[in-house]
Amino acid sequence: MDQGITNPALGESVRNLSGTEFFNKLLPNLIGLSFIVGAIIFVAIIIVGAIQWIISGGDKAGIESAKGKITNAVIGLVILLSLFAIIYVLENFFGIKLLELRINFLE
Repeated sequence: MDQGITNPALGESVRNLSGTEFFNKLLPNLIGLSFIVGAIIFVAIIIVGAIQWIISGGDKAGIESAKGKITNAVIGLVILLSLFAIIYVLENFFGIKLLELRINFLE
């Protein structure tokens, strides 16, 4: 009698998956979640940079620091969008759905 360890918080559709099936369902969710977290971090850094710019009151060092934060946030957003585009191209080339964010198994 092989029962194994199960998590009662997971629904039946997830609990009965093998390791590779679970990974295949988990990967798109992790990729989508990482894009959402990246966008939230971008907005937070832009807001911090803008507030720092306003608070600097003409201080050159403060303005340069704020410009650096905003520039780094924009560079991060460009990298994030580039990764999104690369994944989209890979999806079309290989016929897989990496960006399909499905959370229906948690319902």
